[in-house]
Amino acid sequence: MATRVSSRNARFQVWQALLSNRNKRQRAGEFLVQGVRPINLAVEHGWTVNTLIQDASRPLSQWARDLMQSHRDAERVLMAPELLAELTEKDAAEVVAVVAMPPDSLDRIPVGPDFLGVVFDRPTGPGNIGSIIRSADAFGADGFIVTGHAADVYDPKAVRASTGSLFALPAVRVPSQREVMEWVSAQRAAGVPIVVVGTDEHGTVDVFDFDLTQPTLLLVGNETSGLSAAWKELADELVRIPMTGAASSLNAANAATAVLYEAARQRAHSFKTAADGSA
Repeated sequence: MATRVSSRNARFQVWQALLSNRNKRQRAGEFLVQGVRPINLAVEHGWTVNTLIQDASRPLSQWARDLMQSHRDAERVLMAPELLAELTEKDAAEVVAVVAMPPDSLDRIPVGPDFLGVVFDRPTGPGNIGSIIRSADAFGADGFIVTGHAADVYDPKAVRASTGSLFALPAVRVPSQREVMEWVSAQRAAGVPIVVVGTDEHGTVDVFDFDLTQPTLLLVGNETSGLSAAWKELADELVRIPMTGAASSLNAANAATAVLYEAARQRAHSFKTAADGSA
């Protein structure tokens, strides 16, 4: 049985708050997802869909019918189109999914001999969070960590900028570098020699001269102030991206993408060399 929502009642206000209020998202333990690709990836990677909200004024597409059929346990809501537009910031949305947040546990991140992870230190822009998650997913990273007082991974701008990669790549929020380094120490003790690599315009080595084929945790600093002094102290190495022209630095998302690409390039070359050598 579907619930109908045709006014800005209490249920609608709860969902609307999930868009703009981080504390309410956290208390509810859920967030809004829109778009065919992000919803499909959430489903494909086993995220829990609590509610499916559809436009009450039009028939469902085949994609939406299949979605409803495969999630019979999810609450189904028929919403007036003008209200649905307020939740999606556009008029064309057919379905919005209310998805449960997974736990913020570093144990969600798989660690193996080829580990590649990203830490974003105190980010202020949710769009940058989503962009780096997208790049990390594209270039084969195993996980993404946000540390410190930061923008929210589940902010709608972050979810949208990730274009669904949020659901394919474990993303974890932790209070500080301490929790991360305890986790790194545990991985090292278990036999995975993770090297912690910071990105900094004053780094001591060019990124393409550093070995990124080893298990690597890449540190990306705050958009304005860069890496904190604590992270710089904890890093095993600080790498820089060589640049020409008037620009002295790249923004956080571009810098992270450049280093992730270099890591992927080195790893692909190393794999090809190893394969050729064994042929």
